[in-house]
Amino acid sequence: MSEQVPETSLPASPGRKLTLLPLVMVMFFTVSGGAYGLEDLVGSSGPGMALILIVVTPLIWSLPTALMVAELSTAMPVAGGYYAWVKKALGPFWGFQEGWWSWITSFVDMAIYPVLFADYLNTLLVQQFDFHLLEENWLAHWAVCLVVIWTFVFVNIRGAKGVGASSNWFGAFVLIPFGVMAVIGLFTMVGSPVDFWRPFVPEDSTLLGSFGTGLFVVMWNYLGWDGLSTISDEVHEPKRNFPRGLALTIPLVTLAYLLPVGAGLQAAPDWAGWTAGYFPEVAAKVGGPWLGAWLAIGGLVSAAALFNALMLSISRLPYVMAEDGYLPAAITRRHPKYDTPYVAIIVCAVIYSFFTLSAFSSLVVIDVIVYAASLLLEFAALIALRVNEPRMKRPVRVPGGWLGVALVTFFPTAVLALALYSTWVEEGFTAIWMSAAAILTGPLLYPLAVRFVKKGRPSAQVDVEYE
Repeated sequence: MSEQVPETSLPASPGRKLTLLPLVMVMFFTVSGGAYGLEDLVGSSGPGMALILIVVTPLIWSLPTALMVAELSTAMPVAGGYYAWVKKALGPFWGFQEGWWSWITSFVDMAIYPVLFADYLNTLLVQQFDFHLLEENWLAHWAVCLVVIWTFVFVNIRGAKGVGASSNWFGAFVLIPFGVMAVIGLFTMVGSPVDFWRPFVPEDSTLLGSFGTGLFVVMWNYLGWDGLSTISDEVHEPKRNFPRGLALTIPLVTLAYLLPVGAGLQAAPDWAGWTAGYFPEVAAKVGGPWLGAWLAIGGLVSAAALFNALMLSISRLPYVMAEDGYLPAAITRRHPKYDTPYVAIIVCAVIYSFFTLSAFSSLVVIDVIVYAASLLLEFAALIALRVNEPRMKRPVRVPGGWLGVALVTFFPTAVLALALYSTWVEEGFTAIWMSAAAILTGPLLYPLAVRFVKKGRPSAQVDVEYE
């Protein structure tokens, strides 16, 4: 039995939907993109703690979040994903907060990847050709960012299948060199083993301090398991493929982090020198200059692929919020050929193009806190729906009954609390109050959106099935 209510959805023929392998690759780039960015973890927390965190964080952060996402995404495989879950469970006010907070965090996050692409390209041009245009001319640097953004606007407008197909190629290009690096490192380890995990923590750090510092870095590299829920209705057989995709992607991401770091420490034990962007140099020590160059180019590909995959998920937020009347109705327009929310994609791209003009990296910490607020709402929705909708069909359930729900909620909440505490210790109150200000924009904007934009238009209801 199901409620006879209109469902928020985007039409997509089976031939245009994501099947399992493209879904895994898009999910991989929504969460990860390779081991790039983990160098600071080794340098700040020490080799042993870095390896432990790479293994432990999926268990206390990724797996609980993925279990929550699997239950809610298979119960409500609709456009908007987590926005729809929270709206159904907690009401339109909290649904708006979920959508708004998730969207505004993307303004900074999504601008980072085109900038990274331009920075990686600049490094390659300087090293290989002594060409300094991108670092000397901001307009040329911005032009590269715009090329990245608008190239993948075109890919996204053509639909989820195109994003999935491109992610397959990007995934192969990024993962293969890390795999080669891991294999060479393994043979080196067998031939001349070293205690690559030592020291466990830096001499000037405590066990707890090293854990807390590293957790924030690893947590960032394991964010985003809820991201593709926004396109659940664009996935082929989502009730079957979405949980399978999560089950495959978690170990894939973990191994994509663990094996290159282990191989790199075997060949480059000078762990204190590991800083952001160091992986190509480590790869050169493992396999030679050719492998280092491959990883350097892989950084370019990874940045582009991350933007491509995240645009697919994020662009659905303004679409479904416009369907509900909180944003202008023009944003709900779909492409006449591809049935994609092309106006929403273009609106996002314009915003990201603007944000690439300035250095917003200092706001990443604020983004994590705002993201934390939206993720906690999703766990609240999990609990509320268990209470209020006990008969709702759940093809996948968090195992263990209420104890299981309590555990999958507790561990990510504890991780977020520790990250918040670490932020307060390292950044002071500035990051906290700025994060609070960003969060407060949601409650302040909601009544204005209801009065001046929604103007009494009915909200799209979420269709659920009952046992």
